[in-house]
Amino acid sequence: MALNIEDPTELLSYLRRNGRLKGDESVVCTPLSGGVSNRTVRVGFSGGGGWVLKQALPKLRVREDWFSDPARVHQEAAALRVTRELAPAGSVPMLVFEDPEHHFLAIEAVASPHENWKQRLLRGMVERAYIEQFALWLGQVHRRSGEQCPALEPLLGPRTFFETLRLEPYYAFAASRNPALKGFMDQLIADTRAARLCLVHGDYSPKNVLIHQGRLIVLDYEVAHLGDPAFDLGFALTHLLSKAHHLAHCRAEFLEGAGLFWKVYQTASGHWGADPGLEARAVRHTLGCLLARVDGRSPLEYLRPNERDRQRAVVAQLAAEPPAGLLELIASFATLLEAGGRIGISAAQLGGKHGAG
Repeated sequence: MALNIEDPTELLSYLRRNGRLKGDESVVCTPLSGGVSNRTVRVGFSGGGGWVLKQALPKLRVREDWFSDPARVHQEAAALRVTRELAPAGSVPMLVFEDPEHHFLAIEAVASPHENWKQRLLRGMVERAYIEQFALWLGQVHRRSGEQCPALEPLLGPRTFFETLRLEPYYAFAASRNPALKGFMDQLIADTRAARLCLVHGDYSPKNVLIHQGRLIVLDYEVAHLGDPAFDLGFALTHLLSKAHHLAHCRAEFLEGAGLFWKVYQTASGHWGADPGLEARAVRHTLGCLLARVDGRSPLEYLRPNERDRQRAVVAQLAAEPPAGLLELIASFATLLEAGGRIGISAAQLGGKHGAG
């Protein structure tokens, strides 16, 4: 019978049987919420500290049918080992063990107190220091992995899980719901498949970031692969722009934060940030992700129906003739949301206010 780590009796029996816990060691097993693709449980030790166990599901917990091989958790384990060496110290949890039979892994739990960054952002807390860290982390990982890409190919070259968890359910599914944008999305998919430039996290979102003692810790590497850094840029910017859309009372702060993210990334990523080809691709990925988080298999839960309609319409207008750069995209997105209204932020303001990051 397959192990279900969300059943505390089964899990404790497994951990003791396999020598992960001493027979008399007292632990508390607490299921964690928030993800759709895995079972996640925190195992807390009586003496302090703990593990987070993550078990990949064959069918994801969303309304639409969405399947992916649970063996993806083992590529995630490889990505954790690699990224821990590339990223800023202390920003990637340590892998404790993985189980190839039951498709789960264990990482060291982030110490308490900690807070999920997405929840902080949804309360309108747009803090420059965290956006800078978010951009620096990504720029450093892209730059360092790009320098050793051939050596990483055996570990992170396969992209099956990126296909089943990102390209098909996000881009292809959104395209099927928007025939007028199918050509744009199909070309984006083709270009994404052709690029193998550096380690791409693939789920670089505030929901996968915890804040502990003022520092960001980045989680969830199940779709990490060698690919196009522009995907991570578009994915991350989509979350900042969608929150700018949803939280009108602090829209200016989110838009400025999106501009800051790009400027800091340019500095941290070295030659990636100076490549105009990367920026042009990142514009298109941002548009693709903005559409996917409305019409893909995993829409953003906080967007209201009217906001989804508006975001779809804005993407359709911008995709017809994509802006030349990311600052222009951010400014155009703001202008179209406001329909010539209250908050006008130009591309020059977004770039000039923060300098080079």
